[in-house]
Amino acid sequence: MLVTPRLDGAADTMARILAEAMDATDIAAVIVPPGEGAEREQINQVKAVARPVQAGGAALLIAGHAALVAKAGADGAHIADVDLFADALGILKPDRIAGAAGLATRHDAMSVAETGADYVMFGEPDAEGRRPTLEAMLDRVAWWADVFEAPCVGYAGAAGEIAPLVAAGADFVALDPSIWIAAPRPALTAATAALAIVEPAS
Repeated sequence: MLVTPRLDGAADTMARILAEAMDATDIAAVIVPPGEGAEREQINQVKAVARPVQAGGAALLIAGHAALVAKAGADGAHIADVDLFADALGILKPDRIAGAAGLATRHDAMSVAETGADYVMFGEPDAEGRRPTLEAMLDRVAWWADVFEAPCVGYAGAAGEIAPLVAAGADFVALDPSIWIAAPRPALTAATAALAIVEPAS
């Protein structure tokens, strides 16, 4: 999975970058945070990046803003707020993807999975850019993979975190923009190689 920076007036540029990324390797989903501004502007931003993503066979997920999903033709939403997840679920289901992040505790993760999350994500930065330690993240991923069936996404903030996340049992790895956006093709080729050589936890 790929995570993009906030669009903020750069949707056309991001669309070109994502088109290159789609050609580089198999991408399951792309998470895009819309820029600030009026709803119509946000919808147009999402539509611009949705074209290359969906044409490449990946799901386009809007970060937050579940109400924009249908209007923008996206495939679902990525909700990083446990308290808002139930409301988002009512908007998205049954036709669209509802991903859950911002899961501070194991109880939070179990709660959103029980209510219908299509995946849970561990390790993403919060609003201030803070992340859990790699050790804490790997522990959470391994616990989830050992007990639950719902897919688990591990957030890689650096290329060196990809292989450990896969080894811990992550079903998908989300790549921070700092890993892939400057040079999508070589970065994603390297990430794919890192994914392929690791034996996942059983």
